Amino acid sequence: MKRLIAGAAVALFALGAVAHADALDDIKKAGKVRIAIDTAIPPFGMTDDKMQPAGSDVETAKLLAQDLGVPLEIVTTTGPSRIPALQTNKADLVISTLSITPERAKVIDFSVPYADHPSVVAGLPSIQIKSYADLAGKKVAVVRGTTQDTDLTREAKGAQLVRYEDDATMALAFASGQVDILATARSLLPAISKKNPGRTAESKITMQTFYLAVGLRKNEPKLKAWVDEWVRTNLKNGKLAAIYKKYHGIDIPTDQLLKVGG
Repeated sequence: MKRLIAGAAVALFALGAVAHADALDDIKKAGKVRIAIDTAIPPFGMTDDKMQPAGSDVETAKLLAQDLGVPLEIVTTTGPSRIPALQTNKADLVISTLSITPERAKVIDFSVPYADHPSVVAGLPSIQIKSYADLAGKKVAVVRGTTQDTDLTREAKGAQLVRYEDDATMALAFASGQVDILATARSLLPAISKKNPGRTAESKITMQTFYLAVGLRKNEPKLKAWVDEWVRTNLKNGKLAAIYKKYHGIDIPTDQLLKVGG
């Protein structure tokens, strides 16, 4: 009897694991897909003149929901709260300048990449910076919990890191003169410079080039397979490239992304 009960418990656990892992069916059953997006990092995420979400990540999420055949529910997030939104089941997916890193891959899964994302140290044109060593003793703004935060903590031991909760706050700090140096995505520099035309953020050091991907909870194979194929299809047909070009003014390396994505 004990063996039968134990066997039944194992079977029920296995069924529960399978049901939990079948997030794609759960999304379709719910009749919506919840996608976490930071709407304070233009041009990836922002609000338009009608106070509606806009940007390349928002439009990418809208395309995904359309192809999935369900309405989109945007879950507003910040850099530090993107992964927790997945882990606490507040979101089904994350499309929010989420770079693929080994550390993050330990706790969430990623789709194949849909864009590249060079990370830089930038500053006023008058500031001479050529290496991490030149940051010693200088204040450098960074968004807490981002890859830039991790890299500078490791590589720029002498820098005084000033951490902000989101890109918008960091951009305002740079525009107002609280900081003269910041570490962020290269694609955000035009928007940061627009905050105050007299304070241009000029790229100084390319830290590394990341690949952006859709974030998923661990062990959701059916959903991951669908998202991977969706990314590949929309890279090949040019739709993802068109969205990126519309908001960033530059082309993504489609062939390279397809090669990386396999």
